[in-house]
Amino acid sequence: MEANSQVATNFSNELIVKPGKKVKLPHYDAEETLGWEKDHRMKQSLDKALDRLDKLQYLLYAENKRALLIVLQGLDAAGKDGTIRHVMSGVNPQGCTVTPFKVPSKEEAAHDFLWRIHKAVPQYGDIGIFNRSHYEDVLVVRVHNLVPKPVWSKRYDQINEFEATLAANNVKILKFFLHISKDEQKKRFEQRIDDPDRRWKISEADFAERKFWDEYTSAYEDVLERCSTADAPWFIIPSNKKWFRNLAVSHIVAETLEEMRMKFPAPTVDVKKIKL
Repeated sequence: MEANSQVATNFSNELIVKPGKKVKLPHYDAEETLGWEKDHRMKQSLDKALDRLDKLQYLLYAENKRALLIVLQGLDAAGKDGTIRHVMSGVNPQGCTVTPFKVPSKEEAAHDFLWRIHKAVPQYGDIGIFNRSHYEDVLVVRVHNLVPKPVWSKRYDQINEFEATLAANNVKILKFFLHISKDEQKKRFEQRIDDPDRRWKISEADFAERKFWDEYTSAYEDVLERCSTADAPWFIIPSNKKWFRNLAVSHIVAETLEEMRMKFPAPTVDVKKIKL
């Protein structure tokens, strides 16, 4: 791809899962880069997107009329932590919250599955990031048969209704599935084992879950097919190459914030009458 076409790449249009589209993840290349290469043009484009994101977050915070919710999902080692660290590196932490969702606590398990999620939705003016999310309740719960199928099978519609409610109340939702290959996951696990600074991230459960790769693939396909809506679209982000993952996500977030057409609020005082 030529440099001019790289500059014109609309990552949102290229990577979105359109509502109603059938998804077969083996047909999506986790190595895809849409013609981009890891070179100075890519670095310039990434820096530009991060700069836009910084300015737009400030505008979102100042306007204080809506929020942005970013959902990150992916198999182990897909790069959820890395995406947060790199893409959100330039934003003001005062207006950004990150919520990881692990095994529900005793209190959380005593409520409906969306209770803990709704509590973590960002307030107006903020960007909220979910590291895993309510989708675990149609992923790990389904794969490991933690609740009966008649229970989890109803949750797709419940999730869509929940997200539609958020959207109707000025919470914009972006959902990113970080797509890596099974070989890439194995490579990243091996790198963690070899790196003393990252060994702490390895657990026996990581390797045990690899046995369910096909089951998780099927579960994610249903999530992407059934829960990508106009209110809350899914994006499949090829993530074998971390630099492309960061490039794509940063552009989509910046493009989305720009589409909100936010405005600074009017001053609460007559600035012309202020004397210093």
